[in-house]
Amino acid sequence: MNTFGQRFRFTTFGESHGKALGCIVDGVPAGLKIDEAFIQREMDRRKPGKTKYETGRKESDTIEILSGVFEGLSTGTPIEMILFNENQKSRDYSNIKDLFRPGHADFTYFHKYGIRDYRGGGRSSARETSARVAAGAIAKLILQQLNINVQSGISEVGGIGSLDYDFEYAKKSEIFSLDSTIEQKQKEMILKSLNEHDSIGGVAVIKASNVPVGLGEPMYHKLDGQIASAMMGLNAVKGVEIGDGCVSSRSKGSLNNDPISPQGFETNHSGGILGGISNGDEIVVKVYFKPTPSIFHEQKTVDVHNNATVYNLKGRHDPCVAIRGSVVCESMMSAVLVDMLLLNMNSKMEYIQKIYK
Repeated sequence: MNTFGQRFRFTTFGESHGKALGCIVDGVPAGLKIDEAFIQREMDRRKPGKTKYETGRKESDTIEILSGVFEGLSTGTPIEMILFNENQKSRDYSNIKDLFRPGHADFTYFHKYGIRDYRGGGRSSARETSARVAAGAIAKLILQQLNINVQSGISEVGGIGSLDYDFEYAKKSEIFSLDSTIEQKQKEMILKSLNEHDSIGGVAVIKASNVPVGLGEPMYHKLDGQIASAMMGLNAVKGVEIGDGCVSSRSKGSLNNDPISPQGFETNHSGGILGGISNGDEIVVKVYFKPTPSIFHEQKTVDVHNNATVYNLKGRHDPCVAIRGSVVCESMMSAVLVDMLLLNMNSKMEYIQKIYK
């Protein structure tokens, strides 16, 4: 499937080394102010080649809106956006034309479809996430109208982590680090892996504030279920936690329950979601990224004929994919929340009456 969402929907298209990538966003209410400068700023946060902690591939990721906007406002029709690839080096992959890269989707895509697009992974490349950020920017413009704020940052790199989260600091950090006291160690870990021709994993934290009570569609479209699905659908993500996540399995009910007072919840072990529905507290999600599989070590593999061989990778790759991945997580969280907001509009008769009476 190439389409996300039910009411707020987007379909992405394009490949890593094709002519262009983009998305078609549907379900956007008419009359939304489309701030193109804001959308471009979101694209710039994810684009490659900004610092020495990222891939050396240089792309401007300049977004162009083709439809669905007139005189700065959404028309209620599909919004189509496109960005053109500018810095492909497909020849870097010619030596693996018939080989499967360990840790990549090459093996599974070939056995599923019988076609091998070896140019940077084709459709399975993380370059596709640029289109998700474009769609997420539209979602954020909707959330801004409701004062709902979604933020992200990196809490851990290669086991160097902290539970102190400063989302404002993360905006200024080259690696989106949430803790200034450990940022330098995290940077050193990334560069060490890079110098060793290796890669390192990391953990992103995404927080949504001022989310209203009631978002989520039990039983089979729960808010936490859709958030987890959206995050697990991203390249290199191997785990997702809501609230205390795995830690709650080692706790007791007397400690894990969040006491409720007239002023609200006194703690937030649940991560802002109960019974698959938002409870009005902050939604907090941790997303775990594996090390980038593109490493410059000789590795054992097989070719398309199942012959054993070894290969050496060429190209330009992120030493820690979690860094730019955190921005994509933020975009996907925004898209999930907008989809749930629109789905929730018909949950009560009084909501419908407010519109039509």
